[in-house]
Amino acid sequence: MRRGQLHVPADLFDSAACALAVTSEDGTLVQTNARFSEWLGFSAAEQCGKRFQDLLTMGGRIFHQTHLAPMLRMHGSVTEVKLDMLHRDGHKITVLLNGNKREQADATVYDLALFGTTDRDKYERELLNARNLAEALLQEKTATELALQQAQAELREAYAIAQRRALFAEQMVAIVSHDLKNPLTAIRMASDFLSRSERTAKERQLLGHIGQSSERAQRMIADLLDFTQARVGQGISIKALPLDLHGVIHRTVDELRVAFPKATLEHHAEGHGDACLDADRVQQIIGNLVANSVAYGDLQRPIRITSRLGVGGCEVAVHNHGAAIPKALLAGLFEPMTRGTDQGSDVRSVGLGLYIVRELAKVHGGDVAVSSCATGGTTFTVTFQNT
Repeated sequence: MRRGQLHVPADLFDSAACALAVTSEDGTLVQTNARFSEWLGFSAAEQCGKRFQDLLTMGGRIFHQTHLAPMLRMHGSVTEVKLDMLHRDGHKITVLLNGNKREQADATVYDLALFGTTDRDKYERELLNARNLAEALLQEKTATELALQQAQAELREAYAIAQRRALFAEQMVAIVSHDLKNPLTAIRMASDFLSRSERTAKERQLLGHIGQSSERAQRMIADLLDFTQARVGQGISIKALPLDLHGVIHRTVDELRVAFPKATLEHHAEGHGDACLDADRVQQIIGNLVANSVAYGDLQRPIRITSRLGVGGCEVAVHNHGAAIPKALLAGLFEPMTRGTDQGSDVRSVGLGLYIVRELAKVHGGDVAVSSCATGGTTFTVTFQNT
């Protein structure tokens, strides 16, 4: 044997992994291998004289006569022709046939190779099932995306409607609040004028109630207007100017003692330095924090207002004794329309006081923080950035 030449075993035909057959030109089986006999259940002796087309189903015979045999004669070969053959016991065997025409010295023969399709059919079924599943998933995904898009469109529409309603409500609040200022001012002026005349003790008590109620109403209106300006308008505006922070806080506390006669207010001044703030807005911050302390604090103990000045900035703090703020409320304490409890509702505003404090601190370049515990009480601290 020459180097590089492959050795082909003599029994390769009989031991091939596929079924092999050689037929004469009319289809008579000339030679078959062991796999062919095994697949169809016929021994070599029983196959003698049989024609290949006799081993096919009725449909296979028709196809053999009309297509397969003519193609072999005309083209000399066929590739992967699917046929149904009959086993000796009658059950059907599906095969793929490759055929080739071969000329011998005295005759024409056809070499046939048959391949089983069981594994291939299984693979094709699995592939088809996978394709159907993929198409179903794609259809489901498309339907889900359409539903999601529809839901998003409905959500956007609902959000737009809610925004319009909220804007309208806030604008109405601003209009009503602004229009209430004039009659309240008239009430204050009238009560002040009447209190200057000789009055009985009962009349002075009633005039005092009128004055306190109108002051509370004015604070509520001021908070509503600031809230509307922050949410609908261009934001709360300030006019920062150099000021004596300790002096401003001292005067504010004096005024608040009149507004809250049942509370004991103490002012403590710490440090020295410059402050450039809006005096009216600082007074508003202290007023809102003191009102909050009066509403929720222990009025049997003093409320401390501290103003601090230093090189890095300045701050004001309001401390009261009493029950601690629940931890669940601390996170949203400075949000609008938030109230800790119903306690003190006669002196509180509409739930905007702490929100206004935070917004005023922000426009001054600062912030507000709160600490609260049962033993140490509650402290609100507003820091300002000096400009």
